[in-house]
Amino acid sequence: MYLPEILLRMWEPYKKGFKAWLQLEKSVSANTVDAYLRDITHLTNFLLENGIQKDPGSIKLKDLELFLRYIHQLGMSATSQARMISGIRSFFKYASIEGFCSIDPSLLLESPKQRRKLPDVLTVEEIESIIAAIDLSKPEGERNRAIIETMYSCGLRVSELVNLKLSQLYFDVGFIRVIGKGDKERLVPIGTTAMKYLDQYIHLIRNKVPVQRGEEDIVFLNRRGKRLTRLMIFLILKELAAKAGISKNISPHTFRHSFATHLVEGGADLRAVQEMLGHESITTTEIYTHLDREFLRTTLQQFHPAFQKK
Repeated sequence: MYLPEILLRMWEPYKKGFKAWLQLEKSVSANTVDAYLRDITHLTNFLLENGIQKDPGSIKLKDLELFLRYIHQLGMSATSQARMISGIRSFFKYASIEGFCSIDPSLLLESPKQRRKLPDVLTVEEIESIIAAIDLSKPEGERNRAIIETMYSCGLRVSELVNLKLSQLYFDVGFIRVIGKGDKERLVPIGTTAMKYLDQYIHLIRNKVPVQRGEEDIVFLNRRGKRLTRLMIFLILKELAAKAGISKNISPHTFRHSFATHLVEGGADLRAVQEMLGHESITTTEIYTHLDREFLRTTLQQFHPAFQKK
């Protein structure tokens, strides 16, 4: 039997078990399962090309480090490398739990440093100009104003916005209940301005829309009575930004970034911002401290006498 056949047969039961573990134990999406299995295929292909005949229990840290060097030399981006390492780590975590590995060789595996791209952030004035560009003579105008006010006031993801329900609005206490990633719930304060325009939309516009079955509890509807799509929100914002003469790359996430950045610039506690954004890890929220430092640096250069040109 040739080496390729031996190695493939050696790894196949582990891959099948890994797939079942991801689906049944971890309940990850089908796309994630496929991606992680491709990662293991990349690893076994590397082992084949280098004549390394090892099962998962025999893999050492140095083997994985050689694999990292290999995918780096292929020209793979740092982001893609980091995502692949995530799949490799998940596999060896499974192998350790099942007892196939006495020591997890991926524990000390370092991901490549990724440069964080600072997203575009809107100023308060730019947000106001976008709202001013809304044509309130049209029924969708009231809806679109309520959408933007809610996005900016609460820092919602676009998926959270389009799935927001009437039963999740608690105007009496100034909060909304949001269903975030992984179906995790959180309570987010909502500003009085956003509540005002939401209330106007719900009672003056939405109650005149013929709501389709299954959408009765959804807040934001199109004229046919169905919930808005993520793409529709994107297109609405793009059109309004163009009308307002804003050239920045605008997306629904821009309002979430702006919400968080303005909070941090105003001195908000990072843990509170993390809670409101629904970030599982504080490290995800920490990008806004970088944005804040950039804001401070720009302000210093613009206004401090020592930085002014002679």
